[in-house]
Amino acid sequence: MDSFLRVPYEAAVRAALASLERNVLPDAVVRRLTRLLLAARLRLGYQPSAELQLSNLLLFKRSLLDLPIAVHTEKPKSQHYELPTSFFKLVLGKHLKYSCCYFLENSSTLEDAEHAMLELYCERAQVRDGQTILDVGCGWGSLSLFIASNFPNCRITGICNSTTPKDFIDEQCRERQLENVKIIVADISEFEMEDQFDRVISIEMFEVCDLSLLVQHMKNYKELLKKISLWMKPDSLLFVHYFCHKAFAYHFEDTNEDDWITRYFFTGGTMPSANLLLYFQDDVSVVGHWLVNGTHYSRASEEWLKRMDQNLVSIKPIMESTYGKDSATKWTAYWRTFFISVAELFGYNNGEEWMVAHYLFKKRSLS
Repeated sequence: MDSFLRVPYEAAVRAALASLERNVLPDAVVRRLTRLLLAARLRLGYQPSAELQLSNLLLFKRSLLDLPIAVHTEKPKSQHYELPTSFFKLVLGKHLKYSCCYFLENSSTLEDAEHAMLELYCERAQVRDGQTILDVGCGWGSLSLFIASNFPNCRITGICNSTTPKDFIDEQCRERQLENVKIIVADISEFEMEDQFDRVISIEMFEVCDLSLLVQHMKNYKELLKKISLWMKPDSLLFVHYFCHKAFAYHFEDTNEDDWITRYFFTGGTMPSANLLLYFQDDVSVVGHWLVNGTHYSRASEEWLKRMDQNLVSIKPIMESTYGKDSATKWTAYWRTFFISVAELFGYNNGEEWMVAHYLFKKRSLS
């Protein structure tokens, strides 16, 4: 965009953000602006030929090899992850699943959709009772607690990098009398252990982060998968769930005024393509690959928004204690707009642009 057009555009964005921070920007305007930004993102990502599209993806893949396993592990804590568990209890379903859910029917509730996706994970990961399970980036333990309850002879180890989710999961285990869950607080990019597991499961850790509380933003998938493979038994399987774009990959970059969601929520994050992990099979090899239409994620985020609006009276003091009274209104608006933006992102083009990919890998033989 040339400088003549850029000035009024940036002025309009600043005006919109000022209205947003006062919580007076209508939702219809937020949704319209979000769709315009998504259309611009698609114009930037799609190339004029299939050959160029593949070439760009391979360049992106090679660029990741020069990066560390994770970046921006501290800054996001001051962005997206400061809110206490009490906020998410008011917004999420009973499983506290802060990632894509699976709505089997139009009448499905958020709780139904949480349960359906957790069941789908276990089916696709081929979880069996009596296995040892590693939940990498376990968040508030939605999957760890689900497996522990439904497969009582499994032993589950969850990794997160904050005591907040660990305390919550430990409390849930006490209340439910579950003795087969152990939570480790660690930085996944630096954590080392000698234990090996029958199944390793990762839900939304490979792209931006595990949105609940694991604040690493994963970059070098080659090194990450190499590390994870060391925790796999010879016949182990690795199941990965990440959100993605169907054709191209990109980093979340804060370059303009309209990149506020990146600035406040996703600094350092990655949007992988649906097929990106197929190019990182040095230590694991793919045995299953599925796509989940983005409308499932869109519906989940619309439900989170609805529950936030229904509980604003209870949420207000949480915002004030977290961000300060002077910033509570602004951050309430940011969170509402974040949920709207997620809903619009994954609902775009009927869920056929941004979506969720599931992978199942086996460990490569040393021979």
